[in-house]
Amino acid sequence: MSQSPHTLLLSYQPPWQWQQFHAHFALRALAGVESLQPHSYARSVHLGDQRGWFRVHPLADQHALQLHYSESLQTCLETLIARVRKMFDLDCQPQQISAHFANDTQLGPLVARNPGLRLPTAFEPFEQAVRAIVGQQVTVKAAVTITGRLVTRLGESLQFADATDIQRLFPTAAAIADANLDGIGMPGKRVQTLQHFAAQVANGALRLDLQNGYTAFVEQLCALPGIGPWTAEYIALRAFGEVDAFPASDLGLLKAPVWGPEGIDARKLKARAEAWRPWRAYAAAHLWHNYSEG
Repeated sequence: MSQSPHTLLLSYQPPWQWQQFHAHFALRALAGVESLQPHSYARSVHLGDQRGWFRVHPLADQHALQLHYSESLQTCLETLIARVRKMFDLDCQPQQISAHFANDTQLGPLVARNPGLRLPTAFEPFEQAVRAIVGQQVTVKAAVTITGRLVTRLGESLQFADATDIQRLFPTAAAIADANLDGIGMPGKRVQTLQHFAAQVANGALRLDLQNGYTAFVEQLCALPGIGPWTAEYIALRAFGEVDAFPASDLGLLKAPVWGPEGIDARKLKARAEAWRPWRAYAAAHLWHNYSEG
C-alpha cells in the first residue's frame, strides 16, 4: 500500500469522477488554505497539536487517489486518512445508490446519466459551518470572498518548504468569536450569527459531530440565532457527508430543470424527497448537477 514514507493510495469503488471534485473546489477554494491544480488538490491541516498539509491526485491507471502528506501528520495518519476518504466520498457504493434511484421518475434518469456522482464534503466541519453561515443569501463567489477575508485577518501563517502554495490555516472558532469583524462585508446580523456560533463551538457548548444523530444535530443548530433549516441541513451534508441530509429550500434544488420551467416549491420538494431516504443527499447532488447543466 505504501510507496514512500509519506505517500499512500486510497482506493475507491468506480465509477468516481475527479472532474466533479475539481469543479466543486474550483468554485470554493480559499487561497493560501487550499491549492487546486488541474490534477491535484492540496490544503493546510490542523489535527490535534499538529499543523501540516496534504495533497491528493487521481491515478489514471487505477481506482485510487494518491495521498501525499507532510511528515508532521504521521502521528495522526489514521484521522487524516478517514477525513480525506470522507472528503472525496471514497467509501460510497455507487451501485447501491444507482439501484435505490433506478425506478424514480425524475432521479432515475439523472443517476443513470452520472452514476459516478458523489458527495464532496469538507475536511474540517467548523470551516464548512462558517462557509455555510457566511453564504446565507449570497452567491458562492461572494461567500468565498468574505471567507477569504476571514482567513487573511485571522488565519495562522504557515511556511512549508515542500508545499509553498499552502500558507495559512483556517481561523479557529476562538479567533472568529473574539475578532473585530468590522468591514468584513457581511450584514451586522449575520456577523452576530457567525460569532455566536463560533463562541458556542469554542466554549464546548456546541459539539460539531453527529454522535447523537443527524436529526438532533440539525435541531441543535436551528436553536441558535440566525441559523435556519437550510443552513443546518447544508452543514450536515457538506461538513459531515450525512447521506440523508437535504436542504429542501435550496434554490438550485428547487430550480433544477428536471422540474420543468416553473421549478418546484420547497414544501412539495420536501414531501417528494421522502421517497429518496436514506440517500437524500445523493438526490441533492444529482439535482445540483442538473441545475448546473442548466
